[in-house]
Amino acid sequence: MESVIEHELELALVLSPERSIPVPARLSYRADDPYAVHILFHLGSACPVSWTFSRELLAEGVFRPCGHGDVRIWPAKVSGRSVICVALSSSDGEALLEAPASPVASWLERTLRVVSAGEEGERLALDEHLDKLFAPCAPDDPWLRDGRGGRDEGPDGCA
Repeated sequence: MESVIEHELELALVLSPERSIPVPARLSYRADDPYAVHILFHLGSACPVSWTFSRELLAEGVFRPCGHGDVRIWPAKVSGRSVICVALSSSDGEALLEAPASPVASWLERTLRVVSAGEEGERLALDEHLDKLFAPCAPDDPWLRDGRGGRDEGPDGCA
């Protein structure tokens, strides 16, 4: 099964209600980073711009307004076409982009076939990693006893 799902498309950077300019972009999803979607703008340019945000945010934004802060997404009709509006904000400025709804929804559906909503944590084996992280350390571990770990140790031999 695919572990990377990508789709290139042209977004519209809205400059005013009457004017927009095309921006080539690539949507990208990686199964090894299952909570995130990535959008790379200005493909082929010397300075592409990348944004990463929650796949869940994009999935919700296809149907209703969502997000606050740096990324906001909502569905809209523009000249009779269904679009997904994406408002991005950073210390460098703000941008309003319009993406054609159908290709975005199709791409999103492909990502959900790779890792279903709600199964992202299983893909990452978060519980297993947390168990290892919070497992009690053995006081007789020589690495801890002789201080080679470079950390201060408590009376029980744990850092």
